[in-house]
Amino acid sequence: MWEGLGLQVFLMCLGAVLCSAVDASAPLEHSHRHRLSLHRHRERTGKEGQVLHRSKRGWVWNQFFVIEEYTGPDPVLVGRLHSDVDAGDGNCKYILSGEGAGTIFVIDDKTGNIHATKTLDREEQAQYTLTAQAVDRATNKPLEPPSEFIVKVQDINDNPPEFLHGPYYARVPEMSNVGTSVMQVTATDADDPTYGNSARLVYSILQGQPYFSVEPQTGIIRTALPNMDREARQEYDVVIQAKDMGGHMGGLSGTTEVKITLTDVNDNPPKFPQSVYAMSVSEDKVSGEEVGRLKAKDPDLGENGLVSYRFIEGDGMTVFEITTDTDTREGVIKLRKPVDFETKRAYTLRVEASNTHLDPRFIAWGPYKDTATVKVMVEDADEPPAFMATSYSFEVEENARDGTVVGRVHAKDTDVANNPVRYMIPRYTDVEQFFSVGPEDGIIKTTRPLDRETLPWHNISVSATEIGGHHQDTKVRVNIKVKDMNDNAPEFATQNEILVCENVSPGKLIETVSAVDKDEMVHRQYFHFSIAPEAVNNQNFSLKDNRGGWLNVCDCISYPYITL
Repeated sequence: MWEGLGLQVFLMCLGAVLCSAVDASAPLEHSHRHRLSLHRHRERTGKEGQVLHRSKRGWVWNQFFVIEEYTGPDPVLVGRLHSDVDAGDGNCKYILSGEGAGTIFVIDDKTGNIHATKTLDREEQAQYTLTAQAVDRATNKPLEPPSEFIVKVQDINDNPPEFLHGPYYARVPEMSNVGTSVMQVTATDADDPTYGNSARLVYSILQGQPYFSVEPQTGIIRTALPNMDREARQEYDVVIQAKDMGGHMGGLSGTTEVKITLTDVNDNPPKFPQSVYAMSVSEDKVSGEEVGRLKAKDPDLGENGLVSYRFIEGDGMTVFEITTDTDTREGVIKLRKPVDFETKRAYTLRVEASNTHLDPRFIAWGPYKDTATVKVMVEDADEPPAFMATSYSFEVEENARDGTVVGRVHAKDTDVANNPVRYMIPRYTDVEQFFSVGPEDGIIKTTRPLDRETLPWHNISVSATEIGGHHQDTKVRVNIKVKDMNDNAPEFATQNEILVCENVSPGKLIETVSAVDKDEMVHRQYFHFSIAPEAVNNQNFSLKDNRGGWLNVCDCISYPYITL
């Protein structure tokens, strides 16, 4: 602070000295001086007696400067105006007009000294354009033409650098090479960039090392460490400083925060937490039911962490299937077909988990897969008894006596316990109770004679129930055919009264008669027809047999009708 104040005082003094050290008769040698002349001429004798002519100067002054932000007790001397028409007798009066004249800048009308009465800020206005004129004090008539000059506000380092767009947020892939560009931050400084080092900025990193660095001149942030792992640390809070004066002592500074996030790449293979998984499934489960789940962990995110599962070997590859749960990223093992405890009690499978999306940059870090063993135990279920056949068909003769054996059904308990089985006929399948079944041996018998002509088939069910356990039962269909016996005599279809005329010629066909037999065809292939003696007298009629009967007149008769 004191160093900056000393510099300001030095510049002020230097300006005052330069402004007051004006010799009207000496040539101007400083490049910043300006002068105006009315081109008055006078003769002067040189050392060699020659008569020389030179331009007399009207106004003589330095280019004026005033240091900004000066807060001293007295007005600041900006400079002095002087015209060579001023003889020093007080008749010359100096007048000042233009920007800030009379308010910011005041002039001593006798000496031409200009003072600044207010503190100036270069960042508000960098220069002021003023007009000076010398007039006769008594008449106010111009002694010189008016002349314009500029007062520049000299910059001091009074503005710190500012980051106008902070805080900043940036992302960079994990495992990036050292020197990878993250982002660029830029600070602004309101001081004069054309004067001194007040606006010459240098960037440095205050927080975030050794992970990141910043280029001093450009503000570009870069990675500084190799193999930065998102899975170990994802976010970093970095503080960047911008300092003016080229970064030297006494310069002002400003800071900003940069939050840097490491984005994910596929640099981790899936990994099973354990090498062997034990599962179990009951033998009563059906196809499609879930057996169990396992999960290979992958710390990567998004598609980089997607895992697919498959069986690569084992004795249950046709019995089980594995799919991927897209929500939980688990491998789901399901039944492809039912299992049987009594046939096979355990299966072993080898499961592979692999990434579905690979990053070519890290393939050499692979393989991006892992394997585990799954052992599935089959649990015994209390299953109902199983019949040895899917259905049974038996035959029994009609009119067989009660208790005739029709056939036998057989079921057994397939469980390890092998409990005994009890049989019964559900009555809704044999409403009239034609049959019975032995509860222990499964022998089906008739309970009364059967009539084929009334019901040729009986379709019943037999139930087998496990004794003990959960009393589960199962049913089987039993089809019983009633075999035919010749137990039905032929029957004439109708009883007819046959009318015949008297004196009819012998051999005349007067009627055809037929009979039916309810038994099967094998028992009614041929009929024998005969006329009962009491039906006719004197054998006047004859009956021929040809699987039907033709009634013929044998002799002339006088009966009006006969009855068959």
